[in-house]
Amino acid sequence: MRWSHTLIPTLKETPAEAEILSHQLLLRAGLVRKLTGGLYTFLPLGLRVLRKVEQIVREEMDRAGALEVSMPTLQPPEIWQQSGRYDALADALYKVRDRARKEWVLGPTHEEVITTLAAGEINSYRQMPRNFYQIGVKFRDEIRPRFGLMRAKEFIMKDAYSFDATDEGAMASYRLMYDAYARIFSRCGLRAFAVEADTGIIGGNYSHEFMVPAETGENEVAYVDSASYAANIEKASSRGPIVPTSKTSTGPAPEAFPTPGVFTIDALAAPPHNVPAVQQIKTLIYLVNGTLALCLVRGDDQANEAKLAGCFGTTIFRAATADEIFAALGAHPGSLGAVRLGPSAQKLPVYADEALRGGAGLVTGANEDGAHLRHVDIDRDIRVSRWVDIRTVRAGELSVATGEPLKIQRAIEVGHVFKLGEKYSQPLNATFLAEDGQRRPSVMGCYGIGVTHTMQAVIEQSNDKDGIRWPMSVAPYQVLITPLGVAGSETMKLAEQLYADLIGRGIEVLLDDRDDRPGVKFKDADLIGIPLRVGIGEKSLAKGEVEFKPRGGALEMLPAGQAADLVAKRVASELARLA
Repeated sequence: MRWSHTLIPTLKETPAEAEILSHQLLLRAGLVRKLTGGLYTFLPLGLRVLRKVEQIVREEMDRAGALEVSMPTLQPPEIWQQSGRYDALADALYKVRDRARKEWVLGPTHEEVITTLAAGEINSYRQMPRNFYQIGVKFRDEIRPRFGLMRAKEFIMKDAYSFDATDEGAMASYRLMYDAYARIFSRCGLRAFAVEADTGIIGGNYSHEFMVPAETGENEVAYVDSASYAANIEKASSRGPIVPTSKTSTGPAPEAFPTPGVFTIDALAAPPHNVPAVQQIKTLIYLVNGTLALCLVRGDDQANEAKLAGCFGTTIFRAATADEIFAALGAHPGSLGAVRLGPSAQKLPVYADEALRGGAGLVTGANEDGAHLRHVDIDRDIRVSRWVDIRTVRAGELSVATGEPLKIQRAIEVGHVFKLGEKYSQPLNATFLAEDGQRRPSVMGCYGIGVTHTMQAVIEQSNDKDGIRWPMSVAPYQVLITPLGVAGSETMKLAEQLYADLIGRGIEVLLDDRDDRPGVKFKDADLIGIPLRVGIGEKSLAKGEVEFKPRGGALEMLPAGQAADLVAKRVASELARLA
């Protein structure tokens, strides 16, 4: 492709809207353009990268035995109601109406659609295992689209769904996809690793996320140096500091003391009260399905929203308002507790974090504005409905799995694999005739890769101060030829000859035929990040040589007559390394 025949609108300045480096480079290198918040048009260079990522995904899915299908984006709400996710996922669903005022859902994912298909087509254990996949557009109503393609309203995803007759078979399908994902990200040139993950809105009881380390990532990962444990912060657990026990259950009964103007953990920890945060009980009140729920964590801990969603069994919940809290507990935030609940709050569920278990001599709100209780013994004084892990782990705490100190790292999620079990097959009647003659629900798995996420993750991980450094496997072009003279010059003649020779060898080449200054061409070359650049100038040509420069590497001189052979070998070598 000739530069003058395509559209590569590079930018010198960084757009103000771009918050992270990969987003900046997407725009500056002319890969995408923003239509509005969360919606992007892919320009020629960006589309070439996207198609290469898709092709790698497709090849590895086919290699793993998955069958490609294409499912409708427009979905009937009835199947979402049948699965129970119509309300649970209400905040993320786009809903539209046709001319007859019938409602439809724009698919954010396709579990319901594929399970409906399987219910009609898979009738016997002899038809299993089966794994179906597609690559297509998804829609999610992001409250705050940001970071370019990382959090968009419309994005491209590969989603796959497996159906097995047994749990053991489902685990085998899960492992096939897990291994395929590792190959996909390696082939894309990404350093990705798998972590234990929360199943979230998709459901099921077992899942892993594939993460790409990045300081600007929206996810946090807890891990240990031995690499024997890694988990998303939403899933991670630890042997956190134990709540100090200054008294036993035979100690004094809870005693109220005045705390006027004290509304925070820090204020209670300061003089004159001097109650350390670790000895305080933080009481959080949420509205879940129209009912208030009390959640208790240690004063120095933070509740984790993903863990709360798992605790509540829904993602549809919010912090209760001060008025809602006062009506039920008789006090406002800052003075709340689960001891001495009034008649209107007696039946409210109380979820207590495991770190509080066995705690005594603690301090909590008295459910009376301007007052707290001391000498609180969890086991004696609080009616705990359920002990749960709802705290966010911190660096330095010991891993439950290995006993090693946890470290925390930011990362970008690029893929997620789930073992769903019968979550969808039961309500959607995807059953089969088992070997013993009984009808049973299929055991399912689902597997997603954010194709657009992956593209941007490559940029986030492969860049320098001058621009993008594409891995050969996903680069928009493999070679960039930069002649420093045009319009009939000797440099342009050699550039044209080399261009034709490389294309004839199956090499993807971009010829910068612009009549522009060398400095402009070189800066654009570094910005768009083509892996190999061949520069042809009058001085080097006079010596029978051309400049050869890998992106980010050292400049070499090649004999002009051997340039095509040597460049083609380098391309083949790089592709083989990432295969």
